[in-house]
Amino acid sequence: VPDPTWGNHHKIFAECGLEVHTYRYYDRSTNRLNLDGMLEDFENAPDGSIILMHACAHNPTGCDPTDEQWDQLLKIVEDKGHLIFFDSAYQGFASGDAEADAKAFRRVVEAGFPVLLAQSFAKNFGLYGERCGTLSVVCKDAAQKDTLMSQLRCIIRPMYSSPPKHGSSIVRTVLSDPKLTKQYYQECSTMAYRIQTMRTRLVEALKAAGSTHDWSHVTEQIGMFAFTGMSAEMCDELTSKYAIYLTRDGRISIAGLNNGNLEYVA
Repeated sequence: VPDPTWGNHHKIFAECGLEVHTYRYYDRSTNRLNLDGMLEDFENAPDGSIILMHACAHNPTGCDPTDEQWDQLLKIVEDKGHLIFFDSAYQGFASGDAEADAKAFRRVVEAGFPVLLAQSFAKNFGLYGERCGTLSVVCKDAAQKDTLMSQLRCIIRPMYSSPPKHGSSIVRTVLSDPKLTKQYYQECSTMAYRIQTMRTRLVEALKAAGSTHDWSHVTEQIGMFAFTGMSAEMCDELTSKYAIYLTRDGRISIAGLNNGNLEYVA
């Protein structure tokens, strides 16, 4: 799994009985993707390793590989026979275009790699309480699909037997109606644009407040969060003295900014 990543990834895979290791993903000294570290760690991982990747809007950094960087990563994935497991939690909230946010996943599929995709609709459909999502697997042939389905049924039956249908029915209703689908895509675009605007305005407000620090990484990142680069001590001070709440690794919710609190936060 990438370092850093969503904290629950480690616990989930460990509980599944897997041996969990991290690969370098983010360079905190530059607040940018650590491509060299990723390439080296992908190369040094045992052949056939399962590599967890965030489909878009990496959590917590908001830093995604470029197309050119994907080219280099996939070359090693192919050479080493690795399996990519995508976690897609923010499709539609990254660029505002759900189709564009699926680009990395589709690129891997089109390249002919087997792939797993876990999708959550908690954020992009506002269905947190419904715990609604899907697991998709691209297999090499029908025989592999049959084998996989047999194994999945063995896991699903004692775990939850049949999934709750309310949340998935909401998603199906929206995406099977052209009018509702159009409205949904428009609302995702509106939300993503607002978040991106808040990024820009936050950096501008920081400069106006007298900060000489380079905050360009905040505007280059994508998604709901900004990985500020602040230390745990700085985060603690912001919370205890100013009631500005963020995780101790420096991640702050850009979606929580608005016209009423932007200047105060800066």
